Amino acid sequence: MRINWLQVTPELEYGRMNIGSRPSKRKPSGGIESLRAIPWIFAWTQTRFHLPVWLGFGAAFKHVIDKDKKNLQNFQDMYNQWPFFRVTMDLIEMVFAKGDPGIAALYDKLLVSQDLWSFGQKLRTNYEETRNLILQATGHKDLLEGDPYLKQRLRLRHAYITTLNVCQAYTLKRIRDPDYHCKVRPHLSKDTPSKPAAELVNLNPKSEYAPGLEDTLILTMKGIAAGMQNTG
Repeated sequence: MRINWLQVTPELEYGRMNIGSRPSKRKPSGGIESLRAIPWIFAWTQTRFHLPVWLGFGAAFKHVIDKDKKNLQNFQDMYNQWPFFRVTMDLIEMVFAKGDPGIAALYDKLLVSQDLWSFGQKLRTNYEETRNLILQATGHKDLLEGDPYLKQRLRLRHAYITTLNVCQAYTLKRIRDPDYHCKVRPHLSKDTPSKPAAELVNLNPKSEYAPGLEDTLILTMKGIAAGMQNTG
């Protein structure tokens, strides 16, 4: 789990860049036990998987429903009559509405060693099962059924955030694997202005990464966080 998490999220790069209010870890040499909560949530938000938010919910709901089928109706009654439960479920729905297991799969494919791909697939299957159980418990047919305004805003932002996710995933691949090169390049017209490599180096002369990569990564992190409106 720890190895997969370090590979599939941008937490390592986030910890090296000065974009947070505090260091990402309490002890620089420590493992996951020394990680602060904000970068832990931030890293999973960036990949659109939000693992710490939903993991465990599905197993708990399934256990209660399997124990007695009538409990599904109890959940729906709680959602309609108990404000605390309703707010909690609405927050979980919001997270799923902002998530995208397809994007998470792209990070897996590019950044995780192949022997761990099956583990990522199990998590994504768990994600879909949990999503369906949440909808059953609320009695909704679709996510954010009770908040059409947020649903519309997320729909409008989806294409932009997805583009940033793809850019981030490939940037992380290039940072971690210097021998990796994208074969497909966008067509640029002769009128498109381009900056020499020297200018890119001057933008961040102390960067340990190749010219432009750190700036690109920071921009994608900020863009995704702005689009998600959740940073950790």
